[in-house]
Amino acid sequence: MPETNIRKIIHIDMDAFYASVEQRDNPALRGKPVAVGGSRERGVVAAASYEARKFGVRSAMSSMVAARKCPNLIFVKPRFESYKVASKQIREVFAEYTHLIEPLSLDEAYLDVTENLKGMASATAIAKEIKEKIKERTQLTASAGVSYNKFLAKLASDYQKPDGLFVIKPNQGEKFVEDLEVYRFHGIGKVTADKMNKMNIFTGLDLRQYDESFLTKHFGKAGKYYYNIARAIDYRPVNTERIRKSVGSENTFWRDLETNVELEAGLKPIIEDVWKYCERTQVYGRTVHLKVKFKDFQIITRSRTTLSPIVDSTFFEKIAYDLLEQLYPIPKGVRLLGISLSNLALGDDMVGKQLSLEF
Repeated sequence: MPETNIRKIIHIDMDAFYASVEQRDNPALRGKPVAVGGSRERGVVAAASYEARKFGVRSAMSSMVAARKCPNLIFVKPRFESYKVASKQIREVFAEYTHLIEPLSLDEAYLDVTENLKGMASATAIAKEIKEKIKERTQLTASAGVSYNKFLAKLASDYQKPDGLFVIKPNQGEKFVEDLEVYRFHGIGKVTADKMNKMNIFTGLDLRQYDESFLTKHFGKAGKYYYNIARAIDYRPVNTERIRKSVGSENTFWRDLETNVELEAGLKPIIEDVWKYCERTQVYGRTVHLKVKFKDFQIITRSRTTLSPIVDSTFFEKIAYDLLEQLYPIPKGVRLLGISLSNLALGDDMVGKQLSLEF
């Protein structure tokens, strides 16, 4: 990227956000291994405190596995309203510095501060101030990554967690990437990293040895992205109108559901949860997905796509129940049900729709 077009991107990632809110609000949990979500017998960990992570406890891990790894693990129920309140406070801090904010979740966002509301020359100084204000207003810590593109800023925010601030300057990007193992690259998951390892691609430097056509041949459309990030290239702007790819909700039940009546009763609040999000955000989807996890942990999914976005709650509910009824009679107990919507669009879209600065 030409010197005159260098962006100033900050990636803010709250540290163990859900668990940190719980520890902040309940002094008895501070300094102890905490898992948000699930229970010792059932469910999935939504978030883990750093004390729990030392034992290998991670989000999306089975609660039973987490309890085995950390016998003293304390399970707490999620309090999403509290997390949303804290997230709102954090975004208010962001808005004091820039209008170019791309939220990724309640606890994570990109900020473009190339031209900022404070007129500050240094993105690093902005990131430091943002971290300090978040700590002052929420008593929570954040990690920040500063760089000239989104890919590097996200890598940087994870580099010195927790409560970190790491900067990758324009003349450092390629060197930083070439020394990094590919499994640490944002956008390269475990399956892809394993495939790369089998091809003797272990680091960014290894990945850089291959041209775009080779990578596209072996990794499809993602090949172009891999070609660019191996060279620390990422032209994506901070997108203030970013729409989620999907929205969903699921529930792990305290006991296995056995009958059709139990299944339909269990699915209803999940349907309502998804629809409340759609109404609140005015984001609607065309594809309804049903997820079923049986008591033996077998997972099956069913989906249906409509010609236009589903804007009627009754129609959405009917499709969800139709997908469930396709599975009758249920062959074994069900421990989890989930509903999600994809092919999303904003309601308004349904009828159609720099200078180099000091780091």
